[in-house]
Amino acid sequence: MKRAAGLVVILLTLAGCAGVAPPCPVGQQHAVSESLYFGTAKPVGTVTPDEWTTFLAGVVTPRFPAGLTVWPAAGQWRSADGSITRESSFVLNLVHPADDAAERAVEAILAEYKTRFQQEAVLRVKVHACISL
Repeated sequence: MKRAAGLVVILLTLAGCAGVAPPCPVGQQHAVSESLYFGTAKPVGTVTPDEWTTFLAGVVTPRFPAGLTVWPAAGQWRSADGSITRESSFVLNLVHPADDAAERAVEAILAEYKTRFQQEAVLRVKVHACISL
């Protein structure tokens, strides 16, 4: 009896893990919505609007040609040394399939931004969603 109860607990736990992306209503499909927060403060200077536009055109758009949304923002974050940095930022929202190709594309965008603009980090918020067009 204890063994059967243990098996039920394990199965219920696994079922909960499998339910990360809830079923979508009829007419909608699964997707991932990501918000990426790109700070503009560099060790010397800031990322200019022209540099950002060039980055979007050359790095982001080729990986997500179906579309994206971007807007300017202001924010702050605590760096690895504990200091608070307040800076202008750009927020990029991408909606894409939940697949390995999209994951690799986002990781490449983040890596390129950090390297090109000497950034310690880029915040990534990833949410499973249901979409309709």
